[in-house]
Order: sequence, then C-alpha cells, then structure tokens
Amino acid sequence: MALDGAFLHCIREELLPLIGTRIDKIYQPSRDELVLSFRGKGGAVRVLFSASAAAARVHITQSVPENPAQPPMFCMLLRKHISGGKLEDIEQDGLERILRFRIRANNEMGDSVLLTLVCEIMGKFSNVILVNETGRIVDSLRRVDEEISRVRLVLPGMEYLAPPREDRICMTECTDAEIQERLKSAPTISLSKAMIHMFEGVSPIVARECEFYVGRGEPVLFPLNEEQTARFLFAVHRIQKQLSDASKRCFTSVRTKEGLLKDFSYMHITQYGALMITAEYQNACETLDAFFAQRDQDSRMRQRANDLFRFLSNASDRIGKRVANQKQELIACETMETDRRRGDLISANLYRIQRGDSVARVEDFYDEASPVVEIPLDVRLTPAQNAQSYYKKYRKACTARKKLTELIAEGESEQQYIDSVFDALTRAECELDLAQLRLELTEQGYLRENRKAGKPPKPMQPLHFRSSDGFEIFVGRNNKQNDQLSLKFAEKSDIWLHTQLVHGAHVILVTEGQTPPDRSIEEAAMLAAYYSKGRDSAQVKVDYCPAKFVKKPSGARPGMVIYTNYQTAFVTPNAEIANLLRIKD
Repeated sequence: MALDGAFLHCIREELLPLIGTRIDKIYQPSRDELVLSFRGKGGAVRVLFSASAAAARVHITQSVPENPAQPPMFCMLLRKHISGGKLEDIEQDGLERILRFRIRANNEMGDSVLLTLVCEIMGKFSNVILVNETGRIVDSLRRVDEEISRVRLVLPGMEYLAPPREDRICMTECTDAEIQERLKSAPTISLSKAMIHMFEGVSPIVARECEFYVGRGEPVLFPLNEEQTARFLFAVHRIQKQLSDASKRCFTSVRTKEGLLKDFSYMHITQYGALMITAEYQNACETLDAFFAQRDQDSRMRQRANDLFRFLSNASDRIGKRVANQKQELIACETMETDRRRGDLISANLYRIQRGDSVARVEDFYDEASPVVEIPLDVRLTPAQNAQSYYKKYRKACTARKKLTELIAEGESEQQYIDSVFDALTRAECELDLAQLRLELTEQGYLRENRKAGKPPKPMQPLHFRSSDGFEIFVGRNNKQNDQLSLKFAEKSDIWLHTQLVHGAHVILVTEGQTPPDRSIEEAAMLAAYYSKGRDSAQVKVDYCPAKFVKKPSGARPGMVIYTNYQTAFVTPNAEIANLLRIKD
C-alpha cells in the first residue's frame, strides 16, 4: 500500500479551495503527525500531515485530534512562524509525491514573508519541513543527520534541496510517442513492474490493475505484441482522463474478507475478483480519512488484544496436548480384558503351575478351539499371587478408563469453550468488548483478578439489527451475552439461531408473537453465519428453533446450550447486507 503521486494530485485538487484561508490552530497529536486548522468563510477545515513510515499522507480529516498537554518543539515552532498565516498556493511538481504549501505570514519584525511547508510522502523517508523565504530549512518534523543519511541532510539552517528526481515520464503530460519509446527500451520484466519504473506517480496497485486489463487477467511480460500495446495505451489514456477530470475518478478501498484493509486507489479495482471486498468513497480525502482511521483502530485493537490471543492460543494448545495424552492412556487401558482373562486362566490352572515358573502354558477356554496360550509370570510370586496381580491390573485399568473418559469429556468441553472465546475475540469491535472477554475469563478462573482495575466494565448492549420486514434481530457479542439473550431476553415465541457445529454468536429474531416471513428468518440466519467462525465460508448451516426449546445444561460453561425441535437453513455470509441491516446505537 502506498500513496502515489497521482493520488496526491487528487488530494491537491481537493485542498485548493483552502487557498485564501488562514491557519487558525496547529496541533501535533503524535511524533509523526501534525494537524493544521485552516479557517475561512465556510468555517474551519482540519488538514492532517503524517510522516509515519507506514502511513505517510496529507488530507482533510474529520477526526478531532487529542491536543497534548505539552506541545512538542516542532509544533511550538510552527505556531511561532505560521500561526495566523494565509495560504497562498499548494504546488506539486508533476506527479512527484511532494506538496508545497506556500504560506504568507509575518515574522518577528512584523514584515510579511513567504514560508513554505513542504510535505514529502516517501515511505520511511517521509517528512514535513518548514522552509523560509531564502530557501533554508527552519526545522523539520524529522531531522536527518549524517548518521541517518549521507545523501541528503535535513537540518535547521541548511539549504532545502528536493529529493533527487528519477528519470520517469509524467502520466499527465506524456504522449503516445514517448510511451512507445519507453516500451521499446523496457527490460524483460512484468508490465506492472515496468510501469512503476516508467511513469511518475504510479503505485503498485494501479500498475497491477493496468497489467490485469492488458493481459485479460493473465501476466504480461515484455516485449508487448501489437494488441497488448494498444490495450496498454488505452489503459494509460483512461488514467489520464481520470487525473484530468474529477468526475471520472472512482475512489476505492480494498479489504480482505476478514476485514483487513489492504489498499486504496482513485480507480475501480477489479484485479482481485471475489477474493477482496471493495468500498467506494466520494473523494480522495474521505478515502484516506476512512482508510487510515479504520486501519489505526484495527491496529490498536490487535495490539491490545494480542495478550488475549496469545493466552487463548497457548491454552488451546495445552488442553489439546493433555487430551491427546489422555486418549493414548485410554487406548492402553483396552488391554484390561486381557489381564482379566489371564487372571482367570491362572486361577483355573493353579494345580499345574509351580512357583518359580516364568511362563504358564494353559488352554484358553474363552476360545472355542481352546488353543494353548503362554502367560508371562513373575518368578518371585506364587501362582495365586500372579493371578491376583493380573486382577489388580484389570481393576486399575477399569478405574483409569472411567476417570480418563470423564477427563477427556471435560477437556473437550473446555477446548470448545476456549475456541468460542477465541471466536468472540476475533469479532471484538472495541476496547469494551475486550474488557468483557477479560472479565469472563477471570470469572471462569483462567485469568487472575486485577485488584487495581477498579470497577468492572459496564455491560454492552448486544448488536442490534432490523430485518427488511421490520423485525428486530439481536446478536450476542460474547458467551455471557449469548446466555443473556437466549435464556433471559428471548420470549418463548422468538426465533433462536446458531451455526451448526461451528462457534458463533447466538442470534434472536424478535417475533412479538407473529410468524416472521422467510426473508427475515433468512436474514437472521445470515447474521448468525456472518458473526461466526464460518464467516469466510461460501455456505454455512444455521439451526433455528423457537427460543422455548433452548436449554442450558446444569454446570455448563457460558455460551453452551442444547436445543431441540430445530430446522436448518443454508446461507452465505454477506458483510454488505449485515452493515445495511445494522442499527447504529
């Protein structure tokens, strides 16, 4: 994922209406981020500048930054030099990933000076630099000395030099003749890689989309044939139209079926087919704001849930190994009948066996053919003591089999419970969800109680949906809430739904005594499938029945129920329908 020069071109066009406004406020919410508030006749507009290696960008943002109690030094310097300044222009050299904000401000002497806030979007080398009217660096968000780079230094007082520009043609200015000339000299590599080296401002996702179009879904290598060249020129012309005409753009983000955001672009993305899910936005700034806000939230959630994931994974592995060992011991107990038979055969032939014999050769009367079998003996014991030794092994094996059967059943039940908590953790949407899961694991004795944690987290409401026919649907967030929904909240006539043999949320379709249409039952079943471990499956079995047929066995763990009189529906999970039906509380 990368913010390319072409996308930055779209961002610049959306920022141009800010020309003439004044800088009202300046924040630095984190080490790598700045937020400038531009105020004009239409009110204040916040612009985010980020030099983060993984999320370098500049765009209008709707989020309200948390202002640190003590502003960092660079933030204070910007407030001193450009606070109250007027934005005169925003420049971009071709499709380079650099924007220059020309700001007219007053210096300490009261003289009007033209300062430049340079925003460089270059991955790990990204930076925000304030340059004075003489072209020298006042300061930067990141200072670059000789220890960091020997090629280009960024330090106060030094002359600002733009990063070296590569020999590439600009997508918005090139002609067909220039493109064909570059195609002739291209090395034998894939078209997508060649595009990145050939054109200025082209990101990998745009290059792959062009190759996907040129090759009709197949990889394309140089040299290109006549048809491929024609299709490639057509793809380039289409990009040129999108960059010159805002109405031709289609701002799109791409995410996996698990919800992990992968990339974004100013064009419709088709290269992933059904493997990815796309979402469209009104403009470039909205795309970046939504993309990085969601990605940052997902990242924070993963970091804060990492200890729970690790704990549950270790617990699941530990229980699995214990149950596997117990099953091996149970298999060993299957020899107990042999021990009993040997004891019986020795007892029936005591008169034929002498003390000190190492083997007893007797007829096996348990077999119709009565074959002669050899039974190992302990030479230190009498024949009667040898028989009692085999009987003792038999009784011990009987006791062990009974106990092991109980332990294996308990272990498998515990494994299912841990897996259900793990499934709920993968569906956690906020920190309160994590707090509820921690509380549940503490109450079940898996986590130690944190006495410094203060009051327990406030219980969250279940996820709320409304079917196309107007029936309310509720989905449990975790095991405790599943029990609450199924056993206390649901009326006897409400419909209870849950995936068959797959961990997932309990779903309640509120009927209020009516008979719900098939469409509402199907939508509720789809939600049960979507909020389950089978979310990524093409088809999921969902059982449903009136809530009065759902019971909780005595001593069962949270979320574990039994049900009867059920029917089964086959549904396909659908994120878009789930989002449309959801009621935001």
